[in-house]
Amino acid sequence: MTHDHLELLPQVLLGLPFLTAAFMYITAVVSNRSSRRWPFHRTVLWLTGCILAFVSTAGPLAQQAHSNFIFHMTGHILLGMLAPLLMVLAAPMTLIFRTLPVPGAKRLTRLLRSRAAGMLTDPAAATFLNIGGLWVLYTTALYGAMHENVFLHLMVHFHVYLAGFLFTASMIYIDPIPHRRPFLYRSVVLVLALAGHGILSKHLYANPPAEVTAAQAKAGSMIMYYGGDAIDLIIIFLLCLHWYKNTRPKPMQKKQTRFKPMHAGNTPR
Repeated sequence: MTHDHLELLPQVLLGLPFLTAAFMYITAVVSNRSSRRWPFHRTVLWLTGCILAFVSTAGPLAQQAHSNFIFHMTGHILLGMLAPLLMVLAAPMTLIFRTLPVPGAKRLTRLLRSRAAGMLTDPAAATFLNIGGLWVLYTTALYGAMHENVFLHLMVHFHVYLAGFLFTASMIYIDPIPHRRPFLYRSVVLVLALAGHGILSKHLYANPPAEVTAAQAKAGSMIMYYGGDAIDLIIIFLLCLHWYKNTRPKPMQKKQTRFKPMHAGNTPR
């Protein structure tokens, strides 16, 4: 197998799932038209997320990311943060429940209510997989090894996306989630996650991987820091908005007073 084929193979294997996800989402939306109209903006969010994930794993950006840390970190922001956020906001589980037949929906419900699903959707566990995985990637020899081994390259990219999606879905509830966590708990974990991501970006600024030049490390870590903060601000806003809507006092319904018609006999003189 030639070197060009080796470079093309991981791009195909990484990009194809996102093209498939876009096709399946559109198919589900079309199949639901007869029963209930699906919000158009959610379709746009899903397709945009799939496109960003595809661009970060296949094409010029993915090719440049092999040798340039700036492009690598740009792909990290797109694949691990922005694309998952957009795709979570597209409410894919809600669409799946609308599309599946009743027996399939019941089986999926039992799976989501399982203990394993509860552990994975816990914000602390999702943060450990997401932020902890990044610390392992950039502070060990894994970063250099992933560019030499196709299997590691695939596993790292799949992990970055799945961990980012799981983290976002555990913080802001767009889809119905059986194992719901309190707003205060999610907020505390989110703050710790932001701190861990920010500290890692500063660490990379001064202590980049061996394969990365100092100039690329500084530019790439700044993309990680400021780009991550911009996306995290959206998550913070949505979490606070949901918290406010959940706790604000509900408007009291005014009691309607019925006026009795006045008869001629009781008309005041």
